Amino acid sequence: MWRLLWGTLRGLPGLRRRVATRQRLSGRGPASAAMERAVVRCVPAEPKLSVSFVLGDGSARHMQRDQAEPLGRALARIANNASKGHAKAAKKSKKARAEAEAGTPLTAPPPPAVCLFSQDGEAVDEDVPNAEAWQDGAVLQIGEARYRVERNPPAVTELQLPRSLLAGFPLCPNLRTEFGSARDCLFRWFQEQKAEPAGSASAASAGGAGWVEAPGGTERVFTPSNAHIGLRLKLVCTPGNSQRRYGLAREVESSGPVEAGPGACTFDARHLYTKKVTGPGLIRTVTYNILADIYAQTELSRTVLYPYCAPYSLELDYRQNLLKKELAGYSADIICLQEVDKSVFTDSLGPALDAFGLEGVFKLKEKQHEGLATFYRRDKFSLLSQHDIALNQALLEDPLHKELRDKLAPYPQVQEKVLQRSSVLQVSILQSTNDPSRKICVANTHLYWHPKGGNIRLVQAAVALSHIRHVMHDMYPATPLIFCGDFNSTPSTGTYSFVNSGTIAEDHEDWGSNGEEQRCTMSLTHPFRLKSACGEPAYTNYVGGFHGCLDYIFIDANALEVEQVIPLPSHEEVTTHQALPSVSHPSDHIALICDLKWK
Repeated sequence: MWRLLWGTLRGLPGLRRRVATRQRLSGRGPASAAMERAVVRCVPAEPKLSVSFVLGDGSARHMQRDQAEPLGRALARIANNASKGHAKAAKKSKKARAEAEAGTPLTAPPPPAVCLFSQDGEAVDEDVPNAEAWQDGAVLQIGEARYRVERNPPAVTELQLPRSLLAGFPLCPNLRTEFGSARDCLFRWFQEQKAEPAGSASAASAGGAGWVEAPGGTERVFTPSNAHIGLRLKLVCTPGNSQRRYGLAREVESSGPVEAGPGACTFDARHLYTKKVTGPGLIRTVTYNILADIYAQTELSRTVLYPYCAPYSLELDYRQNLLKKELAGYSADIICLQEVDKSVFTDSLGPALDAFGLEGVFKLKEKQHEGLATFYRRDKFSLLSQHDIALNQALLEDPLHKELRDKLAPYPQVQEKVLQRSSVLQVSILQSTNDPSRKICVANTHLYWHPKGGNIRLVQAAVALSHIRHVMHDMYPATPLIFCGDFNSTPSTGTYSFVNSGTIAEDHEDWGSNGEEQRCTMSLTHPFRLKSACGEPAYTNYVGGFHGCLDYIFIDANALEVEQVIPLPSHEEVTTHQALPSVSHPSDHIALICDLKWK
């Protein structure tokens, strides 16, 4: 943390030249003078605090001291550091060089007087512990220099730009703050100044390469235009909080220039239906398997699954550009994503969708680097509670599933395979901000993928629906359900039939789909009346060797109805580059989108 702060201080050469508003303390304190900033970071849970400031010679100083240490020791260390700085400056002066040439020995300047004054101008007793002494608004005096103490101001702890920048695609920084919020920060985007022909008057006046403010570049999200192609970008972020308090600015430059986009994308036409956020009473819902990077970058993916896909368009940064633009353009109220890399949620999608007004929660699969993410529009919903589970652990340990465990007991092969799977279920209870009496249960899952795993998926679906029933009936009665996900099941399978109809017979062919010696023979039921809001599309997954409908938005037919289904991309759009993913589509799945309304 202190390295970040020190780097910020050192990176602002104009900091020590800024003149603060003159403020006179009481007659007992030091005389009024222009003041710089002394930034103090003091967190109760940590044993040390830090003090950072810039000396008159422009050198940054950063100290870490025990919070319980007497103030006098910290001031003595500051005096010592300042004395070293003055000594270095003295050695560089003309007078010092002249005295050295004349053989006159150099004398080190005495340490400057250092004192800390409270807001009312009283000198703080040197026996006071550091944690108590360094208060916001106090004044640190080092010789003639005076510093206004800022305790725990908003600070940028991380600021990064993606490596891949595409014209026409929204760019959102990965930003983390302390004592502040990304939503309260100030942003200024700059573009590289176009190089002028050598020898021209413009080139001479520009003094070489530089930066100019990008038109309209004052928001957290910046969309480069074709005019930015070939130019790098820079972002200056000033951290802030809800009280309009601001900390030290920090800047970051892109590692490469803006590149041309891929042209028409599969989702462009869909955005024509989703230009605006839905009005009151409507819920635009999206489900989407976004293809985890850990699967896209395997040798199997590059050579067998997606050999038709250009290698660069399988790269995570490239796909994230497409994905952010696609999701932002849907203006959704609820988004359920599957195959979300943990780092993608934290560093990319989370910050980007937050900037577009969506909050997100994440559930990681056990022993995996990917999982599920559910986002909801914060001005329409608030999160009341989460009830996420790992399906295998719930089956094994939760009393809710004792009946199912007993039914599985005669089939140890099937039970063992279910317990080996890492599939998870996200269950989020959302409350309407406009009408708090309205709540909704949003469930999100990704069932086992193997083509011969129909019996495993049936058990997983039974566990998921039993858990959802418990949450909705026992904890939040009369709450409608939206159940989204990649079910890895076509409409002809037992899993789809079970979810859609509420029952599965003991003689269904999927009970023997894994080829075990002993076939399962058990029936299952669930109490919900669910229907597929988007029907049964020809496919939601389209790769070289397979296409079919695997993804669904199941809704509570008693409480919700479909206002509209956003049309899927045309077959020509999907197959423009043979199959998915492609340079114009970020995943091997296609998002399902529908507008729902309360009955």
